[in-house]
Amino acid sequence: MKLTFLGAAHEVTGSCSLLEACGKRILVDCGLEQGADIYENCELPVAPGEIDAVFVTHAHIDHSGKLPALVAAGYEGPIYATGATAKLCGIMLRDSAHIQEFEAEWRNRKAKRSGDALYAPLYTVADAEKTAALFESYGYMEDFSPFAGLKVHFIDAGHLLGSASISIEITEGDITRTVLFSGDVGNVDRPLIRNPVPPAAADYVVIESTYGDRLHGKRPDYVAQLTAVIQETLDRGGNVVIPSFAVGRTQELLYLLRTIKAENLIQNHDGFPVYVDSPLAVEATNIYSGGMTEYYDDETLALLKDGINPIQFPDLKLSVTSDDSKMINFDKTPKVILSASGMCEAGRIRHHLKHNLWRADSTILFVGYQTEGTIGRKLLDGAPFVKLFGEEVAVHARIATLSGISGHADRDMLLSWLQHLQTPPETVFVNHGNDTVCDSFAESIAETCHFHAVAPYSGDCYDLADGACLAKGKIIKVHKETEGRQRADAVYDRLTAALARLQRLIAGSRGRANKDLARLADQIHAICDKFE
Repeated sequence: MKLTFLGAAHEVTGSCSLLEACGKRILVDCGLEQGADIYENCELPVAPGEIDAVFVTHAHIDHSGKLPALVAAGYEGPIYATGATAKLCGIMLRDSAHIQEFEAEWRNRKAKRSGDALYAPLYTVADAEKTAALFESYGYMEDFSPFAGLKVHFIDAGHLLGSASISIEITEGDITRTVLFSGDVGNVDRPLIRNPVPPAAADYVVIESTYGDRLHGKRPDYVAQLTAVIQETLDRGGNVVIPSFAVGRTQELLYLLRTIKAENLIQNHDGFPVYVDSPLAVEATNIYSGGMTEYYDDETLALLKDGINPIQFPDLKLSVTSDDSKMINFDKTPKVILSASGMCEAGRIRHHLKHNLWRADSTILFVGYQTEGTIGRKLLDGAPFVKLFGEEVAVHARIATLSGISGHADRDMLLSWLQHLQTPPETVFVNHGNDTVCDSFAESIAETCHFHAVAPYSGDCYDLADGACLAKGKIIKVHKETEGRQRADAVYDRLTAALARLQRLIAGSRGRANKDLARLADQIHAICDKFE
């Protein structure tokens, strides 16, 4: 029995681990990398068709997003998850495939003009639909045995509807070991879903560390924060644009907005519209509203008992078609716009940023983690301009954050989750965190819990019978001289060439008409004013 780390090792996204036990090969998560890539991940050491099963902790793309690529490459086995995860993956993977195909079409139009090689999408909608058919679902704490010698159950991780930690008990001969994969452990006291359920026992734990170096602080009043931002922005005549993950975070915000509407907390803007502009978010909202009672917390169940839909309210407008989306920015009424993606890297949110970033009366409100290298992180870091659709857009809008609404447990919550283990595990493996955070959180585990903890790199392999490290992966940092950096250098060279041309023009302009020279000077000053 052995465990090999493939993805999200010293990185936040791309979760994937290979468990080999009882003569079977099992993947736990098969996620897509998002944002900046820090390390090169080792390749899957076996052919996809040789994998016997896949377990998925939850539907977020950084945990499930490469499943259709696995299927396209020959995987035909079962994919085990909770019922809600299976439903959400069905829509999220199809949406991801649409994005893959659209990007391929766009890149290939450029490639044909330039004579470059054509680009193949990572996977297609057909691959995503074939993947959805492979899901087999189980409820929380429902034991099942996919193969002889393995006993598995899902534990509520409190991160997303249907999210789970996965406990896998392995018996080979007279040796039994339990390995626990945390998945993403949720924050506490969030709308709609229950708090994470702590584990009881495990010999080995694989734990995430997204917020392993920070604390959320005292739980803020989400409704009061959101009310203040909306009131101030609508009073200025602007829009509140919320880049929001289509699945999970959007539905939580709808829960808060329903409360704001029901209690009439916004003054002098009765009936202000709220747009959900994302086909995926609309589909996910329908799933959240569709009988998922086994995943809801007590407060949400009480609302449902009283006949109140917890995420629906008057003046909520669901935008599905591209024409629907375009009309939002033609409507001058101050409004709230929730749109994907949450890190501003793709989707309709980029159009709303283009129409609102330059407006001093609007607010861009971030409600989730922004990975290094994404547009969302750049805006939070104070970028004066961002590039959207090949155009530099000035940032004059207010950039704000709804604090404390993170879907991830912070450092102390993760430590508390581990401390519920009845006996110390042999080893705690730390992954799914920024490079230095994985190491620092492993140190926190050792100091606070007194457990042996390590932060593996991609390719590291461990024997689960005795805990020995069988192999170390090659630690290869992604070369910083990326294609994007090379393009940026080429553009800067064009700029310096333009400067030389301008200098020649000015040097040869003596004696021209004064009005022409004055106009040229004004144009140069206007350019300087724009970029300084």
